[in-house]
Amino acid sequence: MTDKTIAIASDHAGVALKDALKQEIVALGFEAWDLGTHSQDSVDYPDYGNAVAHAILGGKARLGVAICGSGIGISIAANRHKGIRAALCSSGLAASLSRQHNDANVLALGARLIGIEEAKECVRRFLTTQFEGGRHATRVSKLG
Repeated sequence: MTDKTIAIASDHAGVALKDALKQEIVALGFEAWDLGTHSQDSVDYPDYGNAVAHAILGGKARLGVAICGSGIGISIAANRHKGIRAALCSSGLAASLSRQHNDANVLALGARLIGIEEAKECVRRFLTTQFEGGRHATRVSKLG
């Protein structure tokens, strides 16, 4: 892994969005590590939220992008892991703030609820915004 490795995964509802966002990740100078799924055959979103969490916690990816139909289920799955801070975002501003104030390490997106351009903006801002630390570090440390 390098600091440039970004884990990305989706359930069946997010495959098309995941494929588009992989191109955006690469265009930003990162490596997109696709953890599946690769078809629209029905699968269980927790498996893919867990895969992104394990990639980060195992040191194989610095950050992650997790996608399901609403983004809710996959963010819940990822957040069950100590050390994962998955933020469900629907705007570029929310994605920036999730990094600046919450040191989020997983961006969760709802493929059925967000347009492709806004999703790309979320990825751009999530991957290029740094954690501010300071007063936010104390708060983040309370998350466990």
